[in-house]
Amino acid sequence: MDTVEAWEFGRTVRRWRDRVGPEAVGVPAGRRRRASGLRREELAALAGISADYLTRLEQGRATAPSAQVVESLARALRVSDVERDLLFRLAGHAAPGPDVVPSRVAPSVQRLLDRLSHTPVVVYDASWTLVLANAPYNALMGDTTAWRGLERNAVWRNVTHLPSRVVHSVKEQAEHEARLVADLRLTASRYPADHALRRLIADLTAGSPRFAELWDAEAPPPLPDTSRRKTIDHPSVGPITLDCDTLLVAQDDLRISVYTAEPGTEDADRLELATVLGTQSLDA
Repeated sequence: MDTVEAWEFGRTVRRWRDRVGPEAVGVPAGRRRRASGLRREELAALAGISADYLTRLEQGRATAPSAQVVESLARALRVSDVERDLLFRLAGHAAPGPDVVPSRVAPSVQRLLDRLSHTPVVVYDASWTLVLANAPYNALMGDTTAWRGLERNAVWRNVTHLPSRVVHSVKEQAEHEARLVADLRLTASRYPADHALRRLIADLTAGSPRFAELWDAEAPPPLPDTSRRKTIDHPSVGPITLDCDTLLVAQDDLRISVYTAEPGTEDADRLELATVLGTQSLDA
């Protein structure tokens, strides 16, 4: 971006931050709030970036926000489609078109997520890159806000066996990895012109022999996962067995996973405790 664009991007983010009431995005307003809009640290948390980086963006000192950062800010600010496209242009990016894996959370989907604000929910795009995770999900599974680059991709996290609280047998883990890679292959066939997706596949291939093996395999993909039950080994409350339902938003090609427990069970009590403990830890 040139100097004018850099300044306009930051000034636009600041102006739109001031118009977003905290209650509209699920942020407690508190009694001592002077401004009606979001504080800088609140927007940064919602967008999954550091408050320092947001400060530099707003002041025009950071001049090359990635498309992912722009999308995250647009989502956190709850902007319209026209405003989202403007934000991309001010950041020096073309607005994502139909040939690019979408990560846009439509207002109707956001309203659904708002109604699940006390339930662990995570949203991935069609490349299995993290779009957003709410506070109860982070409390249950571990904080995702510091994840960057490939760390945000579920395929990478699984084929490289990065730490996870989900308990899988060796066979279950292998089948899960095969399902993820098979789904990514279908995504690649739907978005052949997406350069970021091609880079992701190249990085996965170069960085993981397991991914390369699955990507090149001629065997048919495994059967869909018919089990909705997942056990999470929480470090503070122990194992929690939950129902995990993954919903597909067809028009936006998003995957939304929702974790729930049957009311009145020990798992429900443990989930509630894990959420309280984790949320307190994240807020500390």
